[in-house]
Amino acid sequence: MASLRQTLSSTATAFGRVLRHRQLVLFVLGLLVGVIAAFAAVGFREAIGLFQRLALGFDSERVVTFAAAQPWWRILLAPVAGGLLVGLFIHYVMPGRRPQGVPHVMEATALQSGRMDIRAGLGAALASAASIGFGASVGREGPVVHLGASLSSWLAQRLHLSRGLTVTLLGCGVAAAIAASFNAPIAGVFFALEVVVGHYALSSFAPIVIASVAGTIITRLYYGNFPAFAIPPRTIASFLEFPAFALLGIVCAVLAIAFIKGTALVEDGMKRVPLPVWVKPGIAGLAVGLAALWYPHVLGVGYETTDAVLAESFTLGTLLVLLVLKFGLSALCLGSGTAGGVFSPTLVIGALAGAAFGIVAGRVFPELSSGPGAYAIVGMGAVAGAVLGAPISTILIIFELTGNFTLTIAVMIGVVIASVITQQVVGRSFFVAQLERRGISLAGGRETSLLRSRRVADIMRSDFEQVSLDLRLPAVRARLQADPHGELFVVDPADGSLKGTITLHDLGASAFDTARDNELSAATVARLKPPMLPRDADLEEARRVIETAGESQIGVVEDAESMRLVGYVRERDVMQAYNTALMQARAEERGEG
Repeated sequence: MASLRQTLSSTATAFGRVLRHRQLVLFVLGLLVGVIAAFAAVGFREAIGLFQRLALGFDSERVVTFAAAQPWWRILLAPVAGGLLVGLFIHYVMPGRRPQGVPHVMEATALQSGRMDIRAGLGAALASAASIGFGASVGREGPVVHLGASLSSWLAQRLHLSRGLTVTLLGCGVAAAIAASFNAPIAGVFFALEVVVGHYALSSFAPIVIASVAGTIITRLYYGNFPAFAIPPRTIASFLEFPAFALLGIVCAVLAIAFIKGTALVEDGMKRVPLPVWVKPGIAGLAVGLAALWYPHVLGVGYETTDAVLAESFTLGTLLVLLVLKFGLSALCLGSGTAGGVFSPTLVIGALAGAAFGIVAGRVFPELSSGPGAYAIVGMGAVAGAVLGAPISTILIIFELTGNFTLTIAVMIGVVIASVITQQVVGRSFFVAQLERRGISLAGGRETSLLRSRRVADIMRSDFEQVSLDLRLPAVRARLQADPHGELFVVDPADGSLKGTITLHDLGASAFDTARDNELSAATVARLKPPMLPRDADLEEARRVIETAGESQIGVVEDAESMRLVGYVRERDVMQAYNTALMQARAEERGEG
């Protein structure tokens, strides 16, 4: 019996050592998150099928083919009904009364230490599945990314993980979601590192790889080992064709810029429409339904349309019509507040534009042309990479889908040119632009997050000098000269509320002129309504107030209502707290925490 207890004790001790090994714990958690996110991606796709069967009468992803057999009224009304239902759901259920997606994942990573609301994540997934199932011209990859991130964040919060570990786990969920969507594990890894985590440290890289591989295996077991698109073998006819690919990159940059700015214009225009907010997705749905009566290719994510473009099934005229429709309807849906992603629409737009460009290029130089299908692949990567601000992962997605190294070189040229031009003109990706329109800046994201993680109450000092409103000037002068900080806080003796501050500068001529000593008091020389901070404010707010006021220290009050003075905070203490938090975060990334 004693031997058994000794064995169990040794086993528990060894298990405890394993749990304390950060990298091994991350390995296991990455595997777990990869499996969870993959099943979530499968569930999301099945939910789209259920809504699609309810709305359109079929659950196949071959929307164009099966929509042709449906009555016209169903094709017209399904997107309208879906828009209204989703609009109501978002307005009355979702936090902030707006759809959520990849921008919220980026915000959570940069500014909220990776914390996301699981209920909002599940609600956003439900709204997006309904939007796509009812025919809205939006994508499914962004919602899957948001769902995977929400689930991984929920797990991290339940385990009380640090910020560094939580963000890494968030990246695991994102990587598995992308891998599950495109059957592209390498692209999933780099999308997570490029867009979410923001660095390539080995401590994050390893678990994200495990999660991406796990997500890929689960979805391959469920759906089979098939790529997201049916891409026929393509080759480059001649290296003399590369200037044409570069020119296509410029064309795709124009489309990407127009899409980012056009969606913003639609959003602004919708705000001026004198109708309830929840009705506006229904307006977008009506436009989609009307267009779908003649061109059902605009319904849903558009994968069948992309396959048809890659197979070179459309004439130049049809390509241009579909390009205009898909571009306009996707911008309308996203700008009106319809739930859904932007990845799939940009892939379709890029494929249509690339194929149309390829037909024209083939007519000009027929002996040098690789065919519209090759240009469509380059266009897919160029538009998507420029809009999403993720050129590396977009190039890798195309490479994994085609397995063609020569064609990937052409994609690299198109993506880089389109991304650089878009960045120079717009200055940000579609996701960052959406955040900035909400008044959220990711500039200095880590710094802001670290400062927001601590409160003024943690670093405030209480060794302040306070004087009452009625204190006479000679006493004020004496107290000011004796104070090591050179500042007095003026308070109301009745309730201790902060009324003003006094520095040597505030005394002016009275600092040395004693002629009016009997006339003046603290109330008459004080600077009234000085800048202050409530004790529960975060250090980011403290930094901002100190910087705006141009002062080295600010008074701290209990709250803005009572204004009771409880201390003060110094600029140097704010910076010291930030530096300490930054060193702790770096230690976590190196695996020391």
